[in-house]
Amino acid sequence: MKLVRTKAELRAELRATRDQDRPIGLVPTMGALHEGHLSLLDTARHRCQTVVMSLFVNPAQFRPGEDVEAYPRDEARDLELADAHGVDLVYAPEPNEVYPPGFATTVEVGGELARVLEGDPAGRGSEHFRGVTTVVAKLLNSVAPDVAFFGQKDAQQALVIRHMVRDLDFAVEVVVLPIVRAADGLAFSSRNSYLDAEQRERAVALSSALAAAERCVGAGGSPAEALAAGRAELDAAGVEPEYLEARDAETLAPVASFNGRPVLVAVAARIGPARLIDNVVIGGS
Repeated sequence: MKLVRTKAELRAELRATRDQDRPIGLVPTMGALHEGHLSLLDTARHRCQTVVMSLFVNPAQFRPGEDVEAYPRDEARDLELADAHGVDLVYAPEPNEVYPPGFATTVEVGGELARVLEGDPAGRGSEHFRGVTTVVAKLLNSVAPDVAFFGQKDAQQALVIRHMVRDLDFAVEVVVLPIVRAADGLAFSSRNSYLDAEQRERAVALSSALAAAERCVGAGGSPAEALAAGRAELDAAGVEPEYLEARDAETLAPVASFNGRPVLVAVAARIGPARLIDNVVIGGS
């Protein structure tokens, strides 16, 4: 495995691979690798002959006052895990390599897709996704992968990236892999490291709320009833959600009924110092 810090080094390393027409897979990460990231790396290793992992805490997707400085960082551990899971090349640039002096260009997906849930102005806002799409567009341009791998835990992010790739004609396949969970149901997240033992126990309420909503739908419940079942689980754990919503899993439009189309039930909540998100897709194929 090789580590590079600049776009020039990255492209030089990939040039020989591209000349041999070997499929390149990209796994974008902000580091603090966990089992969810490792599932992406393992799938990329299975599907692609060359695996590139980016390692960059992207300041552009954090609002003022968010945890960009506190975000967990352990590059040595991340590199060991990447090597153990078959990564060929790690791109770990400094911020001024990604955003050089005078940087003034952004990529933004319009419409409501990036303005609800995580993009709600009362929450992280659409500027969060503008930061995500800008850095992902830059990574796709720099690496030019055949396949890029993302996780379903960031379901809205994956939808936004799919739209960007489609709208801007990026020649890349976007693969979204299932959420990886601990034995008690908590979705793996880099921010789980912020939690103490009591907070970690309460955090399970997010996945419990989603499971309750899913059971309610299985018993014939409406979206409103499913959300009420989920809210009861959160209330029992003393967790106040920033949002708990049911939306069309492809358009993120609000839904009034379960009519065969897939529905995304998504939740976000702050537990102690950690802001956590989770989701489940109900129905559809």
